[in-house]
Amino acid sequence: MKQYIRKADIILLIFLILVGIAASAALSFSRVDAGADAKVIIESGGELYATYSLSEDRTVEVPAYGNKGSNTVCIADGKVSVTEASCKNQVCVHHGEISRSGESIVCLPNRLVVRIDAGGSGEGGGYDSVTS
Repeated sequence: MKQYIRKADIILLIFLILVGIAASAALSFSRVDAGADAKVIIESGGELYATYSLSEDRTVEVPAYGNKGSNTVCIADGKVSVTEASCKNQVCVHHGEISRSGESIVCLPNRLVVRIDAGGSGEGGGYDSVTS
């Protein structure tokens, strides 16, 4: 038995590809810019370490949980990155810069979380629970 590709199959395939492209574009453009009052929230070991303004350039040395080294967090030009880490895999360093609200950089070995909050305060949301 021969199988034929019908005109309706081609139209359906093109339609699905276009819907996929449109959904990807909508998701990528829907991100919220951090804005002038955005805060960089740094947590170490599940505890709030510090909160800084995204608009002020600075470099912060964050001791790793359990004093097993440290991470260097750099805030510059409205972007945040982890430039140095004492962990072996260096995933947090290779992650690159973040600049939009809701983005985060995580270093699991050092239990470090760096995130951007456009709301400004960095308080109130938090976690429902923390496991160790």
